[in-house]
Amino acid sequence: MSLRLYDTSTRAVRDFVPVQPGRVSIYLCGATVQAPPHIGHIRSGVNFDVMRRWLTRSGYDVSFCRNVTDLDDKILRVAAEEGVPWFVVSERNQRAFTWAYEALGCLPPTVEPRAMGHIPEMVELIHRLIDKGHAYAAGGDVYFDVMSYAERYGRLSNQRPENMRAAADTDADCKRDPRDFALWKGAKPGEPTWPTPWGSGRPGWHIECSAMATKYLGETFDIHGGGVDLIFPHHENEVAQSQAAGDGFARYWLHNGMLKVGAEKMSKSLGNSLLVPAMLTKVRAVELRYYLVAAHYRSSIDYSEEALAEAAAGYQRIEGFVTRAAEVIHDVDAAAPLPQAFADALDDDLGVPQALAVVHEVVREGNVALAHGNKEQVARLLAETQNMLDVLGLDPRSPQWRGSAADAGLHETVDALVKVALEQRQAARARKDYAAADAIRDQLAAAGVIVEDTPQGPRWELAR
Repeated sequence: MSLRLYDTSTRAVRDFVPVQPGRVSIYLCGATVQAPPHIGHIRSGVNFDVMRRWLTRSGYDVSFCRNVTDLDDKILRVAAEEGVPWFVVSERNQRAFTWAYEALGCLPPTVEPRAMGHIPEMVELIHRLIDKGHAYAAGGDVYFDVMSYAERYGRLSNQRPENMRAAADTDADCKRDPRDFALWKGAKPGEPTWPTPWGSGRPGWHIECSAMATKYLGETFDIHGGGVDLIFPHHENEVAQSQAAGDGFARYWLHNGMLKVGAEKMSKSLGNSLLVPAMLTKVRAVELRYYLVAAHYRSSIDYSEEALAEAAAGYQRIEGFVTRAAEVIHDVDAAAPLPQAFADALDDDLGVPQALAVVHEVVREGNVALAHGNKEQVARLLAETQNMLDVLGLDPRSPQWRGSAADAGLHETVDALVKVALEQRQAARARKDYAAADAIRDQLAAAGVIVEDTPQGPRWELAR
């Protein structure tokens, strides 16, 4: 099976054929940095990280561009409330997003452009739209003329222009049509401005992504991604202004579902945001990543503590096998082929739930092989498991999840001390002093060390 993806623009699953053979270009709408990230924001990053990893594993050279919106109305409101410059708010929250992406194991993007660093590209695009009759200046603003593109406007969101709501990004007084949206906003007191032929001001929201995507990925690129809440108006306006200017723009549109709390979309305005640092006091980062990727990327997730705990337990079952098997098998074949059912699941519109079902089945087989001491089979199943987990960014033995060098050194010291205690316990059992053996085990448990007796001998892990 070759890769097939659900394309929002056609509302169908399509065979994926890149613009350039062997290369894939991806643009993901990243953060608007008016506040630190909650797990709804990071879900998008994690989902598209899995897609990128799968494309790389499938042999493609992937260029991944994830933008930062570092100035908009929301950022200006926060800055005004705090009495600080807008860039203080942006920089602080951009660092918080970067930390969260890294904490959850997202590979760094090939490029991460900030919108306000690309004013010249936006101005050039606006010039092209005006020259082609698709934009006009009015009252210090510049607007996209929706009716000049009416025959195609609305295709992405499957709407007809006459049924669309008015664009609410500026006052409608200067517009030819209420649905026209701002490409450039005229200067207002207290706001940052840049000079243009139409007067000083700042860019509208939608123009930035069109300018940055084509600058870094070309006039026509493969995949544009983001949350379903961006389909209209943001992505609809992006594709309209880009194609009206003469660019092919994105060939596939992929949208991830929302993360909800009590069936409401997670948002800062609802007051139900679950910020990433707070979540990492409940579960480990790798367990949170497992929770966010376990559902299909296009489905919505209704957050609950119970579902999070269930996901953490599911990951721990996988981790337990990998840890026990690695104590028997020290060299894992990183080139071992993936199970065909796993590859087929991901080729079918990134079917991670079905792919994880394959992981759990292999883990079950691996535990049986461990119990029977079948070292050859354990080696094969461990390699399959780790290679599948690597694609999903969930391999417990990867440096991402094993901690820093200092942590590794501390673990080695603790391991040596625990082994001394376990040797004493084994000696007590050998002389049938079971009370002493039990006392050692209980003392280790009190210190947070759980001992498990296996056919290969005792093993330990820290209590969670």
